[in-house]
Order: sequence, then structure tokens, then C-alpha cells
Amino acid sequence: MAVSVLVALLIVCTLAPGSVAVQTNVGASREARTTVARAKSHITVDGLLNEPDWLESPPIGEILQRDPHPGEKASERTELKLLYDDENLYIGVTCYDSEPKRIIGTQMERDADLSADDRIELLIDSFHDSRNAFYFSTNPLGALVDGLIIENGQLNRNWNAIWYVRTHKSDSGWTAEFAIPFKSIGFKSGEQVWGFNFSRTIKRKLEEDRWASPKLDLRFFQVSEAGEISGLNGIHQGRGLDIRPFVSAKALHNIDTGNDTSAKAGLDIFYNITPSLKSTTTINTDFGETEVDSRQINLTRFELFFPEKRSFFLENAGVFQVGPNSDDEADVIPFFSRRIGLLNGQEVPILAGTKLTGRQGPYTIGMIAVRTRETDFTDAKNFFVARVKRDFFKQSYVGGIYTEGNPERSSSSRTFGGDVRLFTSKFLGNDRNFGVDGFVLKTANKDLIGKDYSYGFGVTCPNDLWSASASWKRIGENFQPALGFVPRSGVDKLSLGLEYDPRPKDFLNVKQMFNEVFFNHFRRIDKGRTESWRLFTAPINYSLNSGEHIEFNYAPQFERLFEPFEIAKGVLLPPGDYRFTRWRFETNTASKRRWKFDNAWWFGSYWSGHANQFSTSFQYKVVPHLLMSAGWDQTFARLKEGNFVARVFTIRANYSVSPYLTFFNLVQFDNESRNMGWQSRVRWILKPGNEVFLVFNQGWLQDERGGLNFRAVETKLSGKFQYTFRF
Repeated sequence: MAVSVLVALLIVCTLAPGSVAVQTNVGASREARTTVARAKSHITVDGLLNEPDWLESPPIGEILQRDPHPGEKASERTELKLLYDDENLYIGVTCYDSEPKRIIGTQMERDADLSADDRIELLIDSFHDSRNAFYFSTNPLGALVDGLIIENGQLNRNWNAIWYVRTHKSDSGWTAEFAIPFKSIGFKSGEQVWGFNFSRTIKRKLEEDRWASPKLDLRFFQVSEAGEISGLNGIHQGRGLDIRPFVSAKALHNIDTGNDTSAKAGLDIFYNITPSLKSTTTINTDFGETEVDSRQINLTRFELFFPEKRSFFLENAGVFQVGPNSDDEADVIPFFSRRIGLLNGQEVPILAGTKLTGRQGPYTIGMIAVRTRETDFTDAKNFFVARVKRDFFKQSYVGGIYTEGNPERSSSSRTFGGDVRLFTSKFLGNDRNFGVDGFVLKTANKDLIGKDYSYGFGVTCPNDLWSASASWKRIGENFQPALGFVPRSGVDKLSLGLEYDPRPKDFLNVKQMFNEVFFNHFRRIDKGRTESWRLFTAPINYSLNSGEHIEFNYAPQFERLFEPFEIAKGVLLPPGDYRFTRWRFETNTASKRRWKFDNAWWFGSYWSGHANQFSTSFQYKVVPHLLMSAGWDQTFARLKEGNFVARVFTIRANYSVSPYLTFFNLVQFDNESRNMGWQSRVRWILKPGNEVFLVFNQGWLQDERGGLNFRAVETKLSGKFQYTFRF
């Protein structure tokens, strides 16, 4: 089976591109290379490119279309200039626009989602390893967005650096001026050539323009396809030391436990051991500024996945990732940082932690050591994680991982193993992506001997016209990584996927058609029988030139219960076989508009009966400061064993005074816990690195009679101030 799937994928990747391959190769021979000039005088970052150095500096080259017409002249001209001095890399961008009143900029907050805006994006591969890079982005309002690109395509947007950007609007368009301190990014000492790429999105035209690799099959985050900049001589990071002390305080009122107030001070230390190897140490850690988790109601038999949001664990988190897992398909994650400092929904204070991440020659290194405090419900514990990867070829690696610690038990737990990735964007000499992944892992837990392995492999061919994938995994019954995430063990999993995504001309205003087929099959190892399978198809999945999206899905599935399953309170499904078919109709309006409406409706048979599931959201923007949204996720099920309704309501209202001061408000309710929570957060960036956070949390519990009968159960107010000293 696996061999036949691999052969089929090779045929698809070799023969499928057809006529579109000619289109995506337009401009492929153009070399994107330039030399960065040293600034002769001081550069003031104000969004006005009027210093003599900017006026004298030539643009680095023509910015061409990547989408919708690869390699052709951009519809609006863009000038990109680069300068540097001993301490900073400067990027100056002039985005000319023939209709400046139609420029779209709606977001201001730090690390905002700019997908609905005009924007410019930067990729800086300062190690020139063609696989990892720093990411910076802004929009016409000057929002600060940054992240780390890991393994040639995975973006971690939760990394925050100290850098500066200012923008300015004019009658001819808008300009952006960046200053990226060399203290904020690592680089290979003595390396004279860096990878670099630039992208501009003109949202109203659904157009993306790019400096290097303006081709549909090549994504912006593919670092291997970036251009090159050189000439950065005499740059330095100083002593490479940042010290960030903080103070925090909180006041809590709970109707059961009474009042509690506390205050503490802590310290974060960042030190560049070498220009490419960084240590981070946190003492008496505080995560009071972190946003609460989004509510979910679990209608499955398996643990739900909640993403990490704490800053210490998010920084350089991609170093510790094993294999191509994503949040949507988190089958085997050997290290899941939420296991540290959180236990059964309660916070476990961290006394101290240290992290080492970076590169040493062809090796990527990551290590974490954390000591948690003793609490009423757990002992003080130590945790350790180590990860190393060795690069070979242009986009491939082999790696290993080791974790030790057990947050739930007194006995220790260990996980160790390795993975390998073979990937190329020049498959069989053409501009096509193709990759092979594999992993093997083992856990060592007391009283769990044997059947404690997990291993698997996958092949993928992710391209614009044709995309195909296949993977197989075995997850042993006793494979239990105490510091990892494995929602379903004791199974073999087969996943297959195929997409044909043409871009028709003059067909019902359709920009691209996504014809998708995905199949997942789980087999219980101990029973030797199928546990579940699901076929997901998209006979209609159209993105329109106007920005709207429409989709219709057919998804038959099978579930075999070996034990009873309580899908909702009082609704117990007996063991047996269940075959049912789900249908979905989804519509999404264009995000470029002031208002946006999204709705997905699942309907059809469901377990032993029928169910309607609605996911609806409405968003309205009062440009440029206020963004409001409301969402409803509701399931109405009618089963033989009983009926139930599952509801989650969410309301957001974010107000940005400027890119440096934002008020966040989030209200959530779910009818499973009957809890309604309101979190209001203020983030005030005095300047990058120096910040003030104020957080207010209020919780109410709904009366068992339902309706609007709520009583307050908890009120919490907390604050935090942090200041960064750079040496």
C-alpha cells in the first residue's frame, strides 16, 4: 500500500504541472542579488525617506508579480532600498499607489493578523543556511509584526524582538522605514552574504509582488528561494546581553476562597554566547499578561489541543518541533511545552528556567531546563528537553530529541528518538516541491514496558496546481510522552491527500478552484480492527477574484466504539459501529472590507441520529482604531440515546490608540461549564522592549435554570511592568 502511494505521488509531482508550470516559471532566471551600502550619516526612523543616504541609494531591483500573474510587471510600482551602519540594518520601502484613498490598513496592535490589509513582509536569513530566517512585517498603519521561519516554511509568529518601524501616507502611496538592530537577530560571524526577500500585498487587487522567486509554487516562507544581500562589514552585537527585570502584582477575589493579593519581582536574561547561539534565563517567571485560551467543547473521545501562548516557551519554539505536525493534525508531539507550568488547568509557578537555542555550524541546537515550585497539588519538579538537528543538502536534516520529567507523577518519564527530512524545491530539475519525512520515538515510563514506540513516515508534494501527500504512523499502546501530546494511542494511522487547484480564466469570477480529497484511517492495534475513518471531499471550493470564498463538502465517516462514549452530559453512546455522512456549506466574505461575515453549516446524519452544526462569525472595523467581532459555534444533535446542544459564544472588541497602545477585550461563554468569562488586557509599549501590561478577569457562573441568570464567582486584577537594558 505504502509503495503504491509513493509511486502515485511521484507520478503526480512529475507529470501534473502541465501548462501551469510554464506560467509559474516566468521570471525564474532573474537573479535577486544586491550589495547593501553603508549609511554615511544618521538615519532617523520616522517613515520619511528623506535623508541624503536614502535619496542617493538606488533601489535593489524590480519587484514583480507573484500572484496573480507570476513574473509580470507589478500593477503598482514599489521601490526597496537597503542601508546599514554598525548597529542596524535599515529597510526603506516606497509603495506607490495610483489610488491612495483605496489603500487598506485596519490593524495596529502588536503581532496583528495583517492578512486583511495592504502589507509588506521581510525575510532575513542572516545565517545564510537557506532554511531558517527572521520575519518582519507592517501595514500602512505601522503595526509591528515579527516571527521566526523554521525549516524552510513554518512561521512562528510568537517570537518578539526589539526593532522599529514607522510608516507615512502621501498622495502617491505610502512609505515604511525599518531599523532592525543587529543585537536583535543572530548571524554567522564573518558571513558576508545573507538571504533576503521582500513581498508586497495590494489587498484590494488580491495581488502579491515579490523581489526574489515570484512564482506560484514557491511560498514566501521558503527561505531556500530567497535572494541574497552582501556588503555587511563591521557589524556587531555589542556584548550580546539583554537584562529585563520585571515587577508584577495581582489581586484576586473568589466567592469560595476569599481574597488574595500578591506581588513579586523577576528577571529575564538574554545572552548571545556567539552571534548565532543564544541563551535565555527566566527567574521567578510571571505569565500574567498571557491571553486566555479560546473556549472549546469536546465532542470527541480524545484530548483537545490548545496552543502555547506563554512568551518564554514560544521564543524559538520551532527548534523543538519534530516532524511536520501542525495544530490541525497533532498526532504525535514528543515535546508540548504546555505540560510544564500547567497541570489540570491550574498554574504551577516556575522558579527558574533556562533555554539555549541557535546554530553551531551545520547543527541546530535547543535545550530547556525548568524548575517548578511546590504547590498544594504537586511537588517541586525538574524538567529537561534537548533537541539537535544536523543539516544536509539544501533543505534536509536529520535530528534527535530527548525529554525528561513528569508533571503528573512522582516517577520520572523519558522520551527519546529521532527524525529525518528530505526536501527539495527543484524536484527532477523543475520548480516543484517534494519531500519525505520519517520519525521514530520511544518512551520510558515505570510500569509501562513494551509497546512504547511510535514511528512513521510521509511523502508530500505541495505545489500550486497539484498537491499530494501520504503518511503512515504507528502509535503504540504504551507510548505516553509525559512532556508530549498524543491524543490517540494504540493505533495505526494512514492519511492520504490530493488537491487539483487550477486558476481558470474568465470563469464565474473564480480566482482559484480547490478540488480536494483527504482520507484518514485509524486501526486499533490490540483489536486488529478499524476504529474510525473519514473521507473529506470538496467538489466545490472556490476563491473569487473579489476575495469571497464559497465551499461545499461531502464527508462520510465511520466510528467503531469498543467502549461506551459519553458524547454529552447524560448522552451515552453504546459500543458498536456507526456510519454517518456529514455535509457542509461554507461562505466567507472578503476580508478587505470593513465588515466580514463567515458561516459554516454542517448537516446530515451524526452517530445514531442527526445534527446541525453552525460556526458563524461577524467582524466590523472602525478604521483605523476599533475592531469588533462576534462568533457562535453551536451543535444541535438529535440522537437515539438523547438530544443535546453544545454552544460557545465569543465577543471581541480591540481598540488601538497607536501601534504601541492597545486595549483587548474578550468575552466567552460555553454551556458545558456554564461559565462566562471576560478578559480585558492593556498592552502599552513605551518603546520596544519596555512594556506595561494591565489585565482584568471576571468570571460568572450561569444558574442551572439557564437563561440570563448569572452570579459572579471570581474577579482578578493584575499588572506587570518590564524594562530592557541592552549591553
